[in-house]
Amino acid sequence: MVIRSGSNEKIKQLRKLVKSSKERMEKGLYIVEGIRMFREIPASLFVEAYVSEGALEKYEVDVSLELLELRDCHVLSDSVFQTISDTKSPQGILAVVRMRTYTFEDICSYTFNLNKSPFILAAERLQDPGNLGTIIRSAEAAGVTGIMLSNDCADIYNPKTVRSTMGSLFRMPVYVSENLKEDINLLHKSNIKIYGAHLKGESMYEADFTKPSAILIGNEGNGLSEDIAAAADELIYIPMKGGVESLNAAVSASVICYEVMRQRF
Repeated sequence: MVIRSGSNEKIKQLRKLVKSSKERMEKGLYIVEGIRMFREIPASLFVEAYVSEGALEKYEVDVSLELLELRDCHVLSDSVFQTISDTKSPQGILAVVRMRTYTFEDICSYTFNLNKSPFILAAERLQDPGNLGTIIRSAEAAGVTGIMLSNDCADIYNPKTVRSTMGSLFRMPVYVSENLKEDINLLHKSNIKIYGAHLKGESMYEADFTKPSAILIGNEGNGLSEDIAAAADELIYIPMKGGVESLNAAVSASVICYEVMRQRF
């Protein structure tokens, strides 16, 4: 049966999950949209799928049978799907997915069980969902073993964040800290050296990232707060040419993470 009414209860619930962080947290669910990410959803986290009539026709050979074989797959009219989608040109496929939450202990145990030197990325007060998603994606690509976020960062389950991770959110452990400074101090106790990205630091090329390390990345406009910067063992910066004073937070995190990977591999 095709759902053609925007007042359908399932459609109302989907809209809430797309628009409301509070709703997502209360339900422990979020929305994943697009074919590529749909295919990467771990089976243990999948709840149900929604596909538009147009997508069923367009991707008939590719994914239609795969979708229709799912027990919890609902077909929507194109117009109804458009009212749910968070994108201007929706691909016509989305899924409801369970959140996977991590604790500080999870991040540490996962990191130390990888049989390689810990490499943790910690971000403070990131406000742009796209930046956050890009950082999660770059972190996976550069070999980061775990991510810590202050609780005033953008929502990792915001649709824009989710899209920007391109599937890395399913694989990268991300822990939201209620007290980032306290957790940084706990990292100290595990003999992890803390580096803070800061304009007053030394060149990152002078740092030794081959040992257990954590990188602190600050807010897009203001960088690290004084409190968090003071918790670092060493402040580092990315050397820049021309009149550029700073880089986008996601770009900065990526550049530093790849320097860590270069030193290690």
